[in-house]
Amino acid sequence: MENYQFVVIGGGISGVTCVESIATFDPTAQILLLTGTPLIKAITNYVKVSKFLEEFDIEEKPFHYLAERYSNLIIQNKIVERLDIDKQIIICSDNTQIHYDQLCICTGARPKLLSNNNPYVLGIRDTETVESFQKKLITAKQILIVGNGGIATELVYEIEHCSVIWAIKDEHISTTFFDEAAARFFLDRIQMVKEKQKLNEKRQKYEIADQTNIQTSSSSICGGALGPDWVANRSMKGAFSQPRQVHIEYKVEVKNILTPEQYQQRKLTIENLQSSEEIQWPVYVELTNGKIFGCDFVVSAIGVIPNVELFLQSADFKLGTDGGLLVDETMRTSIKNIFASGDVCTAGWTLAEHWFQMRLWSQARQMGHYAGKCMLAYAHNQQDSLTMDFCFELFAHTTKFFNMKVVLLGKYHENDMKKYDNLIRMTPGEEYIRITLKDGRVYGCIFIGDTELEETFENLILNQIDVSSYGETLLDPNIDIADYFD
Repeated sequence: MENYQFVVIGGGISGVTCVESIATFDPTAQILLLTGTPLIKAITNYVKVSKFLEEFDIEEKPFHYLAERYSNLIIQNKIVERLDIDKQIIICSDNTQIHYDQLCICTGARPKLLSNNNPYVLGIRDTETVESFQKKLITAKQILIVGNGGIATELVYEIEHCSVIWAIKDEHISTTFFDEAAARFFLDRIQMVKEKQKLNEKRQKYEIADQTNIQTSSSSICGGALGPDWVANRSMKGAFSQPRQVHIEYKVEVKNILTPEQYQQRKLTIENLQSSEEIQWPVYVELTNGKIFGCDFVVSAIGVIPNVELFLQSADFKLGTDGGLLVDETMRTSIKNIFASGDVCTAGWTLAEHWFQMRLWSQARQMGHYAGKCMLAYAHNQQDSLTMDFCFELFAHTTKFFNMKVVLLGKYHENDMKKYDNLIRMTPGEEYIRITLKDGRVYGCIFIGDTELEETFENLILNQIDVSSYGETLLDPNIDIADYFD
């Protein structure tokens, strides 16, 4: 029996940040990180852009990268089989038993798949699935991407020399992040030849040379979620002659996925995008609008499912409406001495007006850091001194789409936008700004391009100053709004 004060399950962004938080605040703590994959996700090049906005890279690193930094941290590549919550014991697949005082579950989420048994349907979530995608893409001339979130949006832009059919259930692209006007701003960039980007020559790529002593993870074990620049230094080229060809089907879902035999038996007619001659495709997709497309394979990017099944077999955890482990304002689950953070959990506290949960790498880092502090507080009976981390006061996320900087603040969603007043400034090809005002106060923002306005409007959301009297001058490019509200 191994004994540890703190055990964290999951070597992704949230799990690694959690153990770093504990090790930093208490160098004497006995910490164990359990991960089902031989590499962990590490945050590098961290930059705090503003009070809430953060930029960082996520790299895969070998265990010793963390172990050398924290002498009180042990990392083991083991697969968890079940929990004994009464005895506070973790049973691993190699029959190892580990006793914990405090446990944090950071097992993330896995992609929803249109079909779990079809070899021509791929989900993209971690490094392993990306490498599988790349191998298939090399010989592909046409693929179909289903979904309208971040992964789908990035893929559509990054893929070259392959005809891409993008099937989305909404009226415009990327509804997770953009309103209709912002989507139109990006449409022109979809068919553009991808801009050359500087590669990070200094970044090291780690591979496992000797797998003999490493437990091979089952198909149910996912690696850590992809980071903000997961396509960097990766070839995304297919076998099609043209550099780019993207065809979008709006307001559709997948009705059937057919084999060539099923397609021939039903004597259907496909939409032929590449030539007048009918090509024999490995797989055919029938959409709800009646159209059928042949392709080399299908990418299922329709969202994620929290990885909770293993733990539900061990205990009666309370779940959120989205299927995640429900946690309170101190990241505790409904089971004594068990915490959760990142994509596997669902925020169960009363949310701040301008914050909401979204399964993003930025929130995985924030939750992991806060969960580590909470675990320490409970271990030392100091939970009464805990206050909710300020990062949960305001939703703030920065990323890149179509090689343009994107900043999202507060309640920026299209549903919120339609309820309230909006100010919009757009310069085609350069920038798109939308400010949503509720009762004259800034409620949410989208900034696309190098606007340099994010910190000013972050403060306006927090301060809730009535700006209704300024009208459209709030976004006048000839007025230095940052100096005005400084």
